[in-house]
Amino acid sequence: MNRTAIETMMQHRSIRKFTPEGIDEPTLHKIIDCGLRASNTGNMQLYSIIATQEEPLRSELCKLHFGQCATAPLWLTICTDVYRYHRYCAVNGCDQPYGNLLWFVSALVDASLCAQNICLAAEEQGLGFCFLGTVNYNTAQIAHLLQCPEGVVPVIAIAIGHPDESGRTSERLGQDAMVHHEVYHIPTDDEVVEMHRVRDDDEFNKRMVAENGTRNYCEIFTTKRYPRAMNESVSADLLGFLKESGMLKC
Repeated sequence: MNRTAIETMMQHRSIRKFTPEGIDEPTLHKIIDCGLRASNTGNMQLYSIIATQEEPLRSELCKLHFGQCATAPLWLTICTDVYRYHRYCAVNGCDQPYGNLLWFVSALVDASLCAQNICLAAEEQGLGFCFLGTVNYNTAQIAHLLQCPEGVVPVIAIAIGHPDESGRTSERLGQDAMVHHEVYHIPTDDEVVEMHRVRDDDEFNKRMVAENGTRNYCEIFTTKRYPRAMNESVSADLLGFLKESGMLKC
């Protein structure tokens, strides 16, 4: 029996190991079409999807993601894209006013909605996937490899294929932490601790704390995974590329 959309979302697991089997063209078209039906700003669809399946490009792209998901037969790189719309403006004799922060943020939201639709459709088709945040760490290099023109910025990377592992259902914070009714509720320290208990008490996370020799799970993030110096360095590189790419002209 096919799972409902709600069941699919509630049972989501990130997959990082895939079988050698590729994804057939009808399935690929179907899941991408689902992405293109996502809501977007002004129906302008200020994003593009680059599907990478062939070697050696696929392996070169994988290297820029630090070797993650190396067995994935399909990589989707979703980019904010004002280049295409500016070309549309140009051929119609119109102004080209979208190379700025407002439209980068708008395009980023649109790209994210598209990506989520694609992934829900992929899971419904029995595929597995993994979002890779490393696209933000090598943005310029990925853009160069994929020959992105001015105004096109890689922002989302998804490795997709037939699962070769069951994956793990990660813990999630509950509604008590994530939902605010009417206005934002400023929590007390005790409430913050209670909100994150599901994360701190998770057995997998406890093992991570022991293996990393940190005082708690939070410290893994602040000193190991995403420390301040790295955040500031990557942020500077990303901002520089956004300006260089023409995405923040004005």
